[in-house]
Amino acid sequence: MDELTHLLFEGDERDNVHGRWRDLVGGEAFAYRPGLTPRERAELSYQRLRLVNSAVPSAEALTYDARGLAALHEWTGFVDGGLCTLASIHYNLFLGSLLDHDGYRRDLAPYAAMRCTGVFLCTELEHGNDVANLQTVARFDRETGEFVLHTPTTGAQKFMPNTSLTGGPKSAVVAARLLVDDEDQGIFLFLTPLSDDNGHLPGVRVRRLPERTGTPVDHCLTSFDHVRLPREAMLEAAHGRLDENGRLTSTLGNRRKRFLRSVGRVTVGKLCMSAGTLGMARAALTIAVRYAHHRHIGGPKAGQRIPLTDHRSHHGRLLRSLSTAYAMTFLQRAVVDRWTDHDETDREQHEEIERLIAIAKGWITWQARDITIECRERCGAQGLFPHNNLADLQLNVEGGITAEGDNLVIWVKAASEMVFGHESGPEQPVRPAERELTDVGFLRDLLASAERIWQSRAREALRGGPAGDPIGRWNATSGAALEMVSAHARLQAADALLAAAGRARNARARFLLENVSRLFLLEQLRQYTGDLLAAALMTPQQVVALHIAADGVVADLAPHLMTLVDAFDLPEEFLSRVPIAGPDYVDHYRPRSGTDAVAEPAPRFTAEPVGPLIPEAALPPVPASTSGLAALVGSTLESAIDPAPLPEPTPA
Repeated sequence: MDELTHLLFEGDERDNVHGRWRDLVGGEAFAYRPGLTPRERAELSYQRLRLVNSAVPSAEALTYDARGLAALHEWTGFVDGGLCTLASIHYNLFLGSLLDHDGYRRDLAPYAAMRCTGVFLCTELEHGNDVANLQTVARFDRETGEFVLHTPTTGAQKFMPNTSLTGGPKSAVVAARLLVDDEDQGIFLFLTPLSDDNGHLPGVRVRRLPERTGTPVDHCLTSFDHVRLPREAMLEAAHGRLDENGRLTSTLGNRRKRFLRSVGRVTVGKLCMSAGTLGMARAALTIAVRYAHHRHIGGPKAGQRIPLTDHRSHHGRLLRSLSTAYAMTFLQRAVVDRWTDHDETDREQHEEIERLIAIAKGWITWQARDITIECRERCGAQGLFPHNNLADLQLNVEGGITAEGDNLVIWVKAASEMVFGHESGPEQPVRPAERELTDVGFLRDLLASAERIWQSRAREALRGGPAGDPIGRWNATSGAALEMVSAHARLQAADALLAAAGRARNARARFLLENVSRLFLLEQLRQYTGDLLAAALMTPQQVVALHIAADGVVADLAPHLMTLVDAFDLPEEFLSRVPIAGPDYVDHYRPRSGTDAVAEPAPRFTAEPVGPLIPEAALPPVPASTSGLAALVGSTLESAIDPAPLPEPTPA
C-alpha cells in the first residue's frame, strides 16, 4: 500500500505537494456542518478559503506553482466543492492574471492576505463558449486617461460567481472589449474593485442568481454602469500595451490571439478542474469500498451474514471504477509534469500540451461523474444523505465539467486539430493471432488501433463532405473525430498507468498495478471490438473471450480491494466523520437516550451578510512552517465547528 501511495502522489514530492492539503482537510474546520442555509454554507467556504491561505507561506508562490495548485484542488474538492471553486478563481484566475501581466507594479498585499477576495469575470449571459464575442466594453477616455467600463445590454451581464457581499470585499479582473476612438482593439482584462466593507461600489450592479445544484456558491449577474477605472487598471503585457497616445502595440497579429493570451490562465484552470473532480472520485470510491466491507446481508445459508464485497456484481463494478480512477490519477500526473516542464517559447509544443490538457480535463471529469454516480448507487439510500459525503459529489463534478470550457466544446476544438495534425496508431502492426488478451502490450496496441480507425473515418468524412458548406462538412466529420479524441484520451491514460506499473519497485505493488492496467484496458476495448474485428485486428475468439478475461482479472483483484483504496491516503480524521466509512456506522443512528423522540430544530433564516461561522479569534496566524497546522486548526476550532448537543427528551 505504501508503494502504491508513493506512486500515486508523486513519490518524493508527496509531503511537499500533497501533505499540506491532506493535513488541512483532516481538521475539524472541514467537517460536515448540518443544518446550514445555502448562504451560510457559502460563507463557510470563504472562511475555509482563509484557512487555506494561512497554510501557504506565499499566495503568489502558490499561484505560480501549477503542481501545488492542482494538489490543492485534489484535496479540497471532496470536502467543500464551493471552496474548490473559490480557490480556483482567487489564486489561479485572479491572482494568476495579475501576476502574468507586467504592465504595472500593483500592491497585491490585500489579495495575498485575503483582506479582499479576487473574482474573475469573463462569461456573459449571452456569451459563454463564444466569449470572444463578449459585449462588455472599456472605452479609453483620452481627456482623463481613464477607462470607462460599461455593460451595454442585458445579455452582456457577467454570468459568473462570486461577486455578492458574502465573504467580504471583492475585486475582479473583468474581460472587456477595449475601445479607442470607437475602434475595437480586442478583449483585455481590467482590474476593477467591486465592493468594500460598506457594500458594492458606485456603478457596480450585482444581482444574486437563484440557488444552483451542488455546494452553494454565490453566483450572480454583475454589470457596470459607466464605472471609471484608472489607467493602470488595464492588464498589459507583450501581447498588448497602450502607449501614452492611446496607440496599441502588440507582438500578436490579431485580436483573437490577443484575447487567448489575456485569458491564458484557463489552461491551468483546466488542470485544477481535473484535479478537483479526481479527488472527488477517489473519495467516493474509498467510502463505497469501505461501506461494502462493513455492510452485511443475508448469505446462502440460514442465519448466515456476508459482506457486500462477496458478490461479484458489487465488487466488480467498484473494481472497474477503481481501475479508471488509477488511470485518471496517473494521467493527471503525466499531464501536469508535461505542463510544468515544457518550453513555453516553443509554440508548437505549447499548443500540443494545451490540447492534451483540454483532452485530459474532458475525460477525467466525465469519468469522475460516472464514478461518483456508481459509488452513490452502491451505497443505496445511505449515499443520498449529505453527511455520508457522497450526495453532493456528482453535482459538484458537474461544475468541473462546465468550468474552464465545456468539455464537448474543448474536445471539438481538439478534434478539429487532430484530424490531420496528429498521427495515431500503434508503433508496430498488430498481429492478433500471435498475441493473448493477458498481454497488456497487445491490449494497448489494440486501443491505439481503435484511435487510428476513427481518425481514418474522420479524415474520409472531411474529404467527402459537402463543398462550400463548412458547417455541413464539419457536421459530417465531428462524430468520428470526437470518437478519435475519446480513444486518444483513454490511450494516454493507459500509457500513464502502464508507466507507473513499470516504476513500481515492490513486487506486490507491481502485480496490483499490472492487473489494474489490464482491467482498465480490457474495459476500454469493449466498445471497439466490432471495429477491431472488422479490421482483422482481433479474432472472433478474442472478442468472445474479452469478458472472460476481464472477469478473471476482477477475481484476482477482489481480495485487494481495500488495499487499492487505502492507497488513496484519505485522512483517517476525514473518514472517521463519514458514518458509512466505519465498521460502527449503525452506532451513528443509535437513540441518544433510548428514544428517537428528539425535537426538530426550528427553521432558520439568516440575512446577508452571514456572521462568522469560524470565530475570527480562532483563526491561526500565517505560520512560518505549515507543520502541525491541521492539529492547530482541529484543536482551536473544535468548539466552533461541533453543533450544540441536542437536549435530552423529557420523560413521559
